[in-house]
Amino acid sequence: MSGKIEIDSRKLGGKPVIKGTRIPVYLIFEMLANGMSIDEILKEYPELSEEDIREAINYASKILKKEELYEISVR
Repeated sequence: MSGKIEIDSRKLGGKPVIKGTRIPVYLIFEMLANGMSIDEILKEYPELSEEDIREAINYASKILKKEELYEISVR
């Protein structure tokens, strides 16, 4: 796992966060999906760095590469 992402059961129920913060990786993706730029995110969360955001993206990419798909039968 990335050195910038941590999972700690005492922080946000074990959701992946940017190390040293309580900012979850999913929040960064929500902001990006809603059209915010990296610069806008950095202004909103000055404790983050551009490297933190890029590490969150890299982390999610690695998770999705490992994702397994299962066919669900609907009757």
